[in-house]
Amino acid sequence: MREDITLNDHKQKRLLVLNAVVAGQSTVREAAASLALTERQVRRALSRYQEQGAAALAHGNRGRRPVHATDAAVGARVVALARTTYAGCNQQHLRDLLAEREGIDVSRATVHRLLAAAGVLVAPAQRPPQHRRRRDRRQQEGQLVQIDGSPHAWLDERGPRLTLLAAIDDATGKLLAAVFRAQEDAHGYFLLTEQLLRAYGRPLAFYHDRHSIFRPTLTPRPAPPDLGEQLAGQPAPTTQFGRLLQELEIASIAARSPQAKGRVERLFGTLQDRLVVELRLAAASNEGEANAFLASYLPRFNAQFAVPPAQLGTAYRPLRADAHLPLERVCCFKYARTVAADNTVTFGPQRLQIQPGLQRRSYAQAAVEVHERLDGSLAIVYAGEELHTVAAPPEAPRLRARGRPARASSGHDGVVPAVRREALERQGSGPAGRPSNVQAGPLPGPDHGPRPPAAVPAAEHPWRRPLYPPGDRRTKSLDS
Repeated sequence: MREDITLNDHKQKRLLVLNAVVAGQSTVREAAASLALTERQVRRALSRYQEQGAAALAHGNRGRRPVHATDAAVGARVVALARTTYAGCNQQHLRDLLAEREGIDVSRATVHRLLAAAGVLVAPAQRPPQHRRRRDRRQQEGQLVQIDGSPHAWLDERGPRLTLLAAIDDATGKLLAAVFRAQEDAHGYFLLTEQLLRAYGRPLAFYHDRHSIFRPTLTPRPAPPDLGEQLAGQPAPTTQFGRLLQELEIASIAARSPQAKGRVERLFGTLQDRLVVELRLAAASNEGEANAFLASYLPRFNAQFAVPPAQLGTAYRPLRADAHLPLERVCCFKYARTVAADNTVTFGPQRLQIQPGLQRRSYAQAAVEVHERLDGSLAIVYAGEELHTVAAPPEAPRLRARGRPARASSGHDGVVPAVRREALERQGSGPAGRPSNVQAGPLPGPDHGPRPPAAVPAAEHPWRRPLYPPGDRRTKSLDS
């Protein structure tokens, strides 16, 4: 008999009751009522106890290896993969990758137990408690889409630091569109919106932060239009992206805090934990490879994390009532220009020549729109029709500048301020909020050779002589 076995509180209670029965201090019926057992079960336990002692009260599988226990070789492989190939993955993501790529089907609890035994687990960061209230999801898919950007080392040390722009549906948590950019700019949000429109259609509203891409940041802020201006239809100042949402009839809602758009903020927390590992496994090392990988990753992400909406159906609308209008005419940057007397339109350093059309032979002094498309091409639109244009011949100053070696311009050329203003708009800091494919700073210009050193006047030069002779004291009053 094994009398030195350790029993828990439940088994010790059973031992005391059985000892009372053996000593004649209690009956079998009273023991059954005390232990919540039948009289037959008490008699069987009493018989085993009289034969084996206290060891009979312990479970029969104590000390045996469970038949469903994880093999030691499999556990060692899981720990090795967590330290090398899948380093940085959380426990659930590691469990998913092991099942998809390694054929190791274990539970998340098993992964946690193996990593805890090996000392691989990292203590989570503790945040101070805050009282917040979660906002209810929208009822139907397409009623609200949250958009934002997240700068992060998505490629680790393999490539440059990128910014991920993403759009998530508020009702389902579905990742609708995503694009990598060098920085958060209006061009990237145009690409994100175009991707969303092609895949789903027009949502009812966009929920975003107060970046200058979405809201004008003029200093001082212009006063809102009065009643007369509103009745006259005078448009309020907006950015290029704001103008796009107005044309698409998509409401624009600006959040006042990051917590207000917590769904997209939590999305980036999940992607920074999972997508970094996925990009590393895909060997993506630049922006193009990372964007190509997103096309296959989005369906996998939505299959695991999307939830069904509370109301069936969709609130997405078709692109436009006039479906014949190509999407390139919608998702583009638009600027108002006036045609010169020689039927040319200047846009930054470029000059376009308008050809005669069927509507009119000359467009001099006509108000037109210059459309800069996302691929960099330009188009001129008049009264809803795209005009036929060609590159205008360069002027004489530009031809003369070609034959000189290039040097940095000081910014006093007449063309430079306009181009610099366009560059600020491309970065999203100006009212137009255009993409940042033109860098701000000194722009190249014609080189006129090195500047001669500044002449220093001699000591006897008239400029160095005093205004009045020595001893000539003059008063400051004209009346004296």
